[in-house]
Amino acid sequence: MKIKGTCKRDGRDFFVEQVVDGGGECPWDGQPFNADYAVVLVDSLREAEAAGSRLERALERVASLHPAFTLVETSVLAEIQTQLGRLHRDLVRQG
Repeated sequence: MKIKGTCKRDGRDFFVEQVVDGGGECPWDGQPFNADYAVVLVDSLREAEAAGSRLERALERVASLHPAFTLVETSVLAEIQTQLGRLHRDLVRQG
């Protein structure tokens, strides 16, 4: 899974891989996305991409089996959407 983000400071898009490679800094302005927790941020972003890829592969395998059931989308996506919503709140504090 390739996760894409948008910098809250300048509105430019980036891929999580760019932030991981840059040690937690914005690939465009070089400023840290979180100076106090850069290592935690990088590790968490790396983990999110890997987990997303595992989830995609697992669901692909389930679907290829053509089971006699469906999955309730909200049971898979609700918590993910909640956390993504938290990222959309709170603009970067200036000053």
